[in-house]
Amino acid sequence: MSFDGLEPSILMPAFVAGLLVLSTHVPLGRQVLARGIIFIDLAVAQFAGLGVILGDTLGIAQDGWAIQLTAFGAALAGAALLYGCERRRPEILEAPIGSSFVVAASLAILLLAGDPHGGEQLKDLLVGQILWVGYSDLLWVAVLYALLLVVWIWPGARRRPMVFYGVFALAVTASVQLVGVYLVFASLILPALASRRAGRHALALGYGIGAGGYAAGLVGAAVLDVPAGALIVCLLALCAMLSGAVSATRWKGPGQPYF
Repeated sequence: MSFDGLEPSILMPAFVAGLLVLSTHVPLGRQVLARGIIFIDLAVAQFAGLGVILGDTLGIAQDGWAIQLTAFGAALAGAALLYGCERRRPEILEAPIGSSFVVAASLAILLLAGDPHGGEQLKDLLVGQILWVGYSDLLWVAVLYALLLVVWIWPGARRRPMVFYGVFALAVTASVQLVGVYLVFASLILPALASRRAGRHALALGYGIGAGGYAAGLVGAAVLDVPAGALIVCLLALCAMLSGAVSATRWKGPGQPYF
């Protein structure tokens, strides 16, 4: 344990990245729960990651717009596939969502099989490298999220499945490249799950849970010298459990299940 890692120049950009991710993922997570398609974020995130890996395999520069377009294209294609499944067979939608995740993950492994650094690249895709994020990496993400939020709050937009899937795919694609697949899932589901009984306070509570989890995880990772992404996921879960317990008592009365 050491406090030498508490370097604001590293922690603050990472925390801002977390807040940006939460800005779209908390409201999107509430919609995911309402639709009952919990694992769509994993599937779409995996499609986005597959796009990044495919672009790298094809020799596209990692820091260029071409790789971003490849990732967005893969995520939008995956979202369009799932949207088609929802229209045709909504009663079994979870099955194609899970199958899509498994197939996309397997394709990613196959593409990385011949790469000596494939294991490390796959780990970065899943757990992320949030402590390596700089302010320069966040500008285009902030602009994208702002545009997506404008679309999302437009009257009637969120009730249109095509709008939901499009906004979801674009938001998740940007987030995966910032924080990794695991944190994307945690940021979408855990705050929304813990705050779902909070009524009109649910959105604010969800943002508070997310911000608290990211702040505690980043500080803890710096002090304990452990992977930041994995610790943030665990502390997001802890914050969600504690907040869920308080919410169950305050808004529903004692004896109600937390989640």
